[in-house]
Amino acid sequence: MWSRASAASEGPWAQVYRVCPPDVALRLQNLPAAVLERVEELRFRLHQPLHLCGAGVDQFLHRDHGLTTRADEALLATEEHLERVIQGVTQASLYAVEDEIRRGFVTMPGGHRVGIAGRAVLYESGAVRSFRSISAVNIRIAREHVGAAEPLRPLVQDPKVQSPLSVLILSPPQCGKTTLLRDLARMWSEGALAQGGPRKVAVVDERSEIAGCLEGVPQFRLGPRTDVLDACPKAEGMLMAIRSLSPDIVVTDEIGRRQDADAILEAANAGVAVLATAHARTLEQWRGRPHMEELYRARVFDRFVILSRRRGPGTVEAVLDASGLPVAGVAHLSRRTDAP
Repeated sequence: MWSRASAASEGPWAQVYRVCPPDVALRLQNLPAAVLERVEELRFRLHQPLHLCGAGVDQFLHRDHGLTTRADEALLATEEHLERVIQGVTQASLYAVEDEIRRGFVTMPGGHRVGIAGRAVLYESGAVRSFRSISAVNIRIAREHVGAAEPLRPLVQDPKVQSPLSVLILSPPQCGKTTLLRDLARMWSEGALAQGGPRKVAVVDERSEIAGCLEGVPQFRLGPRTDVLDACPKAEGMLMAIRSLSPDIVVTDEIGRRQDADAILEAANAGVAVLATAHARTLEQWRGRPHMEELYRARVFDRFVILSRRRGPGTVEAVLDASGLPVAGVAHLSRRTDAP
């Protein structure tokens, strides 16, 4: 069973070791800490080398020790390896996580997302029902960076009345959107944005990545005034939060559906600020997605934060206002938000 206390205190790799086969876990534990800190993904592909990739890392796990760039020296993933990982991630119950698996991933305690590839089983409608003959597993390592949102401090509240502004964080995958979102939620909840004071925050965590809840308890620091609706559909959860939790701010991840847009519009009309993320390289690309232009035209979001990996995950490329124009005085933010 997952231990709430250990998951919260042992760091991001502790949960990963627990779902890995013993031989893989031992090799990982023997790697230098400086290497593990840069690893963002651990990939098991059947009969292929175990692949570690991340910031400056693109190597295979050596069959004896350490890492290698040569496939012929690498430890190969076997059916037993994949079975052990799947059993660990699902706690030996594929049925219990069937809804997640049909989306192609499972979220582990601590917010780690485990992607799955294999043969899709379809409903008669053509929608994915589940996966069988799983041939690949990708463990994406979730990390907490307290202070990641610090550079945005003067840009996320109204300078006249110090109320929270609605912020949408845009980037391709693996650029630090969720990390930045989580830290903004923490700052408002803890009152770290001194001018505005603390606010009540409701996190609608459909994929269990923002809070990384274990047995209902967030494993990441979200502040003392934060309520979490874990594993709750975004649109439904936002409306539930607005009606029953009286938040000042609603936080959610990866918006994109019609229902998401409707819920965000309702939040805006209720006077609730929204902090959210979406996959897009630019504001124009996001506006081109179905239903998102409506949010832009309604000026629901006061700020658009554009991230990249140009200088590592969390590089802030631009901060734009509701009209899509650069916010004055933020040229210095083209840097990693989690940099020391």
